[in-house]
Amino acid sequence: MDKILILGASGGLGSALAAGFEARGAEVDRLSRSVDGFDVMDAGAVERHLSGRGPYTRVVVATGALEIDGAAPEKSVKGLDRQAMLDQFALNAVGPALVLAHAHTLLNRNGPGVLAVLSARVGSIGANRIGGWISYRSAKAAVNQIVRTASIELARTHKQAAVVALHPGTVATAFTEKYLGRHPSVPPARAADELITVMDGLGPAQTGKFFDYSGAEVPW
Repeated sequence: MDKILILGASGGLGSALAAGFEARGAEVDRLSRSVDGFDVMDAGAVERHLSGRGPYTRVVVATGALEIDGAAPEKSVKGLDRQAMLDQFALNAVGPALVLAHAHTLLNRNGPGVLAVLSARVGSIGANRIGGWISYRSAKAAVNQIVRTASIELARTHKQAAVVALHPGTVATAFTEKYLGRHPSVPPARAADELITVMDGLGPAQTGKFFDYSGAEVPW
């Protein structure tokens, strides 16, 4: 039986991923800030919750936020706020990095495994054509680099693992409800099914890469 760990499991997409894996017969462990006190912005909490866990077949980091403490994405660099930018990095980049520090025990050293961090296409430097959203974009670009670096290091000991960044598309959750009029969206259950299908096709040849919900590779 596959054993799955979902981090951020109380969110719209995190809970849908947990349900999707369970529907496929997997054993799912859930962790979230609201239910378990698993706060990726608290290094001590990450250490307490992840130490001694594993190994898992798949680990999904579904934490993150577009707005933190009411700070909406900036329309331009002129709207930059220091604290809002620091908060974006703390939650969307440093938090997943703290999780990846445990990847060597969360994944099986001698078998296949996938650790996926939910990122966003707006974090792609190569695909950025319109500007704006500098704090969120930059934090997601940073987490992409964190994923890439961790994948290189983990490949030395976990030969069958894939560590990747995944873009789920625009999912109709509380995370995105203020922005749904600007982009086509999909319900969480569909997004979860698409991401699980992508993860089904991942192996060591795909480690360190960035994929969207269709399985297409996203440029860094």
